[in-house]
Amino acid sequence: MSGGGLLRTACHPPLSGFLSLRFFHPRRRRISALCGRHRNLGLASSLPSLGFRLDRYGFSERSCYVHSLVESVMEELAVIRATRRIRATAKVGLPSSKELFDAKLEKKTLQKGLLLEFRKDSQKTLLAVVQKPDGKKNWIVCDQNGVICSIKPQQVTYVVPGIEDFDHTDISEFVQKAQGLLDPSILECAWIELSENKRTVTAEELAEIIYGSQESLESYCSHILLSRDDIYFNVVESKGYCSLYEPRPSIQVEELLKRKLVKESSEKELEEFVHLLLSAKAMPSRSKPSKSSWMIEDKVKRRIESLEAYALDACKNDEQRKTAGSILKAMGLMKTSSAAVNLLIDIGYFPVHVNLDLFKFNIHTEYSEEVLSAAENLLSVSNDLDEGNRKDLTFLKVYAIDVDDADELDDALSATRLPDGRIKLWIHVADPTCLVAPHSILDREAMRRGTSIFLPTATYPMFPEKLAMEGMSLQQGKLCRAVSVSVTLSQDGSIADFAIENSIIRPTYMLTYENATELLHLNLEEEGELRILSEAALLRFQWRCEQGAIDTATIDPRIKVAKPDDPEPSITLYVEDQSNPAMRLVSEMMILCGEVVATFGSCNNISLPYRGQPQSNISASAFSHLPEGPARSAAYLKIMRAAEMNFRKPISHGVLGLPGYVQFTSPIRRYIDLLAHYQVKAFIRGESLPFSAGELEGMACLVNMHVRVAKRLQSNSLRYWLLEYLRRQERERKFSAMILRLIKDRTAALLLMEVGVQAIAIVSDGKKVGDEIKVTIDEAHPRDDVLSVREV
Repeated sequence: MSGGGLLRTACHPPLSGFLSLRFFHPRRRRISALCGRHRNLGLASSLPSLGFRLDRYGFSERSCYVHSLVESVMEELAVIRATRRIRATAKVGLPSSKELFDAKLEKKTLQKGLLLEFRKDSQKTLLAVVQKPDGKKNWIVCDQNGVICSIKPQQVTYVVPGIEDFDHTDISEFVQKAQGLLDPSILECAWIELSENKRTVTAEELAEIIYGSQESLESYCSHILLSRDDIYFNVVESKGYCSLYEPRPSIQVEELLKRKLVKESSEKELEEFVHLLLSAKAMPSRSKPSKSSWMIEDKVKRRIESLEAYALDACKNDEQRKTAGSILKAMGLMKTSSAAVNLLIDIGYFPVHVNLDLFKFNIHTEYSEEVLSAAENLLSVSNDLDEGNRKDLTFLKVYAIDVDDADELDDALSATRLPDGRIKLWIHVADPTCLVAPHSILDREAMRRGTSIFLPTATYPMFPEKLAMEGMSLQQGKLCRAVSVSVTLSQDGSIADFAIENSIIRPTYMLTYENATELLHLNLEEEGELRILSEAALLRFQWRCEQGAIDTATIDPRIKVAKPDDPEPSITLYVEDQSNPAMRLVSEMMILCGEVVATFGSCNNISLPYRGQPQSNISASAFSHLPEGPARSAAYLKIMRAAEMNFRKPISHGVLGLPGYVQFTSPIRRYIDLLAHYQVKAFIRGESLPFSAGELEGMACLVNMHVRVAKRLQSNSLRYWLLEYLRRQERERKFSAMILRLIKDRTAALLLMEVGVQAIAIVSDGKKVGDEIKVTIDEAHPRDDVLSVREV
């Protein structure tokens, strides 16, 4: 009956030996006859005809093809084998494969000395020798690595037959011999044979077919081939430590082979992509491929985009997530977004200091051609709807005070002292609504952005830059269109009189806060208007405090980064004290302007974005024991209630100490301010208001969403660069830090005064809020937002 095996034939010895040695040795290729049958089954792959030299069997040394000879012999043998099987089965009543399988199940029980295979984990199996029982069901085994452990019966995947007292030290030699016999290609030959007979087999029976033997080594090799195969055979039934296999249908095999080819192709592409990544990673920083070069080939582009999406936690589908995960795994990295970010930085796709929030928050950094074209048209035509209704205020000395790198100048100030001793002030605000109409393409673009975004590395304006800078912004020495809010103050600082008018001004000075502060300290006689502005600001501050206003002035850090795409860009740090005389001056004038506009809107029943903030239930006097400045401001901020808006009438602003307030002074950079300008300008012209209260509320809701995102982006970016600044400092450098609050025991929230950044640290016993201590930087990791400081 064994004559049916592929390695044991019933033909004469010379031909039998030829077939066995030449075609069915595990390290030889399949015979040509099976190739013909393979093609008949319609499979995509084919088996080649083979040449041979066999002078020991009387063949010439010349290489020749024997496809037809071998095929004929194999077909005759197949007929003989089939006939013998039928006769033998009929005579002696041999059991079927299923009956043999059931019989084997009864025999296979674990005992000492057996060689078995068990599953160590979901990915790994090991050979081991049974040592002794461990309780009622488990067994102690010694595996191929010499490790002794206890296993459950369920972990056993195969018991090697024919071995009763195996020495575990011989496992390595056994495995090595098995490796020499493992050739998955011979499964195809067996599958063809068994498919014709529709026959099921066990591992031992397959060993007889492909190796001509059911010895221990051959049976184990057969088991390995079957258990690892996912093309030709599938498990029909498994019981105990034995499985019964059947050949898959040819259609299914063909489909699986196609899938295998696709998988192998994908794995090859992945291997090539990983090679590209490794090559780029090894290059010097200035020689790395550009971002655009990764987008040339579709297959490379698809993988790099998946990696980028994974880095940003923005995968569109499972396929992108799976692709990125396989790349990270192939690179030996953890499947985390931070690992993907670092990899993209290492290959030069992202700059070292890439701002991921720009991608995550989908920030619009460019303008469409349509928007840019509309902006150019406005600049070229330069129509002014209020040209015939502007008051000439060019006789006034006008101060524009802002940070030194301000791109958009929205406001400027003038002042004079009236004959009766009172102070008259002008807050001049840029007038973009003389160019941009409600519902226009530029208005819609500004609403979509909501606000200009100011980052240490770049500015993304609400309006196209050229339009904002040349057509809207106030410029020194040039005639500029403005909306001027004039206010006469009473002796106590309250508003005595006011007016809102379209105007023409010529800014006299463009000052930084530092310059303005210096001029105030010099107290120059020729700059008397600046002194009047400072006097008015102090008067207004005192009046607001009497109305219940809370002073929240603190330290305000600002950073400018030059060449941010360089690995080590230049960082310039500015730390501004909001209680600085020039900053206090500008702040008070802007607050005054907001109060006037709210009063104007209330008197004329104008729908405006009125802003308010209820006072806290905790009195501000509860923090009077704290020193003025950052510590007291931080305590106030902890108890403040959320801001509110009303679009029909003013509401009290408890923090500012005002009966009403409207943001009005930054229409180039804040869309809410632009809405207020649309409404006020329409009223001044005598036109219908462009927006109802309900429309304003809906638009403000949408805009405020964009503003919150912008504020988060600005805050995150500022902190990143502050930490990068600290990372570069010498570890021995000492910083002054103020205790803002005590969190628990000796843990305190600190404000580093020279930098303007907050940190948490353990402080000495007896320290209280408002005390200043010295600290050093232990760690500063911008990408992970880690800052660790230590008191010294």
